Amino acid sequence: MCGISGIVTQERLSPDLKAAVLAASAAQIHRGPDGAGEFYSNNVALASRRLSIIDPQGGWQPLYNEDKSLVLIINGEIYNYIELRDRLKTSGHDFRTDADGEVILHLYEENPTDFINHLRGMFAFALWDVNRERLVLARDRMGEKPLYLFERNGQLLFASELKSLLHSRLVPFELDWRAVNLYFHYQYVPEPLTAVKGVRKLDAAHMLVVDTSAWKIEEKTYWRIEEAPPLDGEPKDLIRRKLEEVSELIVRSDVPVGVALSGGLDSSVVAAFAARRQPALRAFSVGYAGRPESDERADAEALARYLNVPFFDVELDARAIVDFFPELNYWRDDPIADISGFGYYAVMKLAREHGVPVLLQGQGGDELFWGYPQLREAAKASLKKDRLLRAPFAQSLSQSLKLNFPKNRSLNSVFDWARDFGGVRSNQRNVRRQLETPDRMIFYDASPDFRQASAQASALYSRRFNEQIDADDVYSLFTFPGEWKSVEMTLTALICATYLRENGIAQGDRLGMASSVEMRLPLVDYKFVETIVGLRKKQSDAKLPPKHWLRAAARDVLPDWVLNRPKRGFAPPTREWHEALFAAYGDLLRDGYLVESNVLSGESGLRLAKGEFPSEATSPLSFKALVLEQWCRQMLSINPSH
Repeated sequence: MCGISGIVTQERLSPDLKAAVLAASAAQIHRGPDGAGEFYSNNVALASRRLSIIDPQGGWQPLYNEDKSLVLIINGEIYNYIELRDRLKTSGHDFRTDADGEVILHLYEENPTDFINHLRGMFAFALWDVNRERLVLARDRMGEKPLYLFERNGQLLFASELKSLLHSRLVPFELDWRAVNLYFHYQYVPEPLTAVKGVRKLDAAHMLVVDTSAWKIEEKTYWRIEEAPPLDGEPKDLIRRKLEEVSELIVRSDVPVGVALSGGLDSSVVAAFAARRQPALRAFSVGYAGRPESDERADAEALARYLNVPFFDVELDARAIVDFFPELNYWRDDPIADISGFGYYAVMKLAREHGVPVLLQGQGGDELFWGYPQLREAAKASLKKDRLLRAPFAQSLSQSLKLNFPKNRSLNSVFDWARDFGGVRSNQRNVRRQLETPDRMIFYDASPDFRQASAQASALYSRRFNEQIDADDVYSLFTFPGEWKSVEMTLTALICATYLRENGIAQGDRLGMASSVEMRLPLVDYKFVETIVGLRKKQSDAKLPPKHWLRAAARDVLPDWVLNRPKRGFAPPTREWHEALFAAYGDLLRDGYLVESNVLSGESGLRLAKGEFPSEATSPLSFKALVLEQWCRQMLSINPSH
């Protein structure tokens, strides 16, 4: 695990550009506290900060092939490096180190176009081909490791973190208004966009090649989740086999390994399978002052005892998040309005304090196995809409005349139901909306937070901001002209490319690296993901109970009291923390950067400063605004130009 940065240029590299790359690299010392390395040539500068995980003594970067005609810096881990190295040695390749990343160089020697398809792991790397005078940038299939890009005037600057680019002083800080509008709807910026104008992410499963002699930049996708081959077989058996396989690969490390453990099924599965392969595994958890219902430490500790794994925990309270809030938004790198993010940081920090720099987590289970109620509702609604569009007259007549009985039998609810003609009027409006947007799948618009933003965000924006954005742009991620492909496949790909990658994985990576801890996600291994998707192409699981396949696969590894425990949601005392944060920082919105830069109107700044929190919301507009305001201030402290 490392932090990488560099620049490739059309003209000869200047001393100022070398200095800028060094500044960007120095800003990533938290990603690599164990050492640094650089490489320079006429057109490229590469820099790396190293966190030693594999081959601590010998795996220093940059890495080279036998004749030093290839140069590599990499952030991440290649989990199948032992198998690849053994095969490459048999083919006559000589290795300089035992580092996992070195296999990339020798694979590239054999086939410069196909080499990346052999890699299993999480990675973002830069490979300089001296003879061909070209730079290859690539990112792993599921987007576990980040890579930010900034291109202008025959120069391409890249780094593992956005704030690293700002530290180079080559990137001015200016908000991208399209990205900001998406942020207020999604609570993060969907990639490849970032909140900084001119900066983008190399998308997951993408490879970018820069030919410096002709100054030609080409980018291609090398993998798509939807293209996983169909798979016949019993789901519990095939999933179990992949869990065993990835658990053996993912604990490979020359330093201690731990697991972030809640009371939920996903982290319990990860812990149980990892404990079989890693006898020295340790478990870490977070809880909340007063032990509210969402505090799962007791469940986590009980499983740790069952697995004979040492258990450590830390308790968080409102004062702690208030004190750390500005710094939290700095370390997150992107603006992400997830109040649970403090837990990511705290559990990683706890692991590092106990000498554990590698931490396994269970992210991906909810997204892959229909764990979120809103995702299940989106699938149900999208399938219904698909049927409606295929037979619009009969279906619309049937749906519009359907009676919806009120769930709440209070006098007011019954009166509203009667005034709505038993639900017929609202059903007619809904059918009309569906027919007016035939290309739009039901996805994020199933979220109350998204619906609140769709209804209210434009009224909060300044007139100038509203004039510069497209109100319908927020639906573009789940709008598909023409006949839809499989609803279940599409929703799986969408949730993995949005919420999983940009909310969960991004926070885990950045907030883990803040304490120099590497996060590993067994349930996001691409071979495991392909197994789920391949099975789903042959048999639907959308109508089965949540995580049915995963529970069945782990049936004899976890006790029944774990497998049958209802999902509680590992969330902090959100409203208490929200109130404390606005008491401390709410006034920053009154005349802050968002008002000054014409994102929000002055009236909206005053309104949002009060910390409004609608009852149905999880991440209300007020909190999104506060996070973005604090994030902007943190980024401006790095690079005040705007």
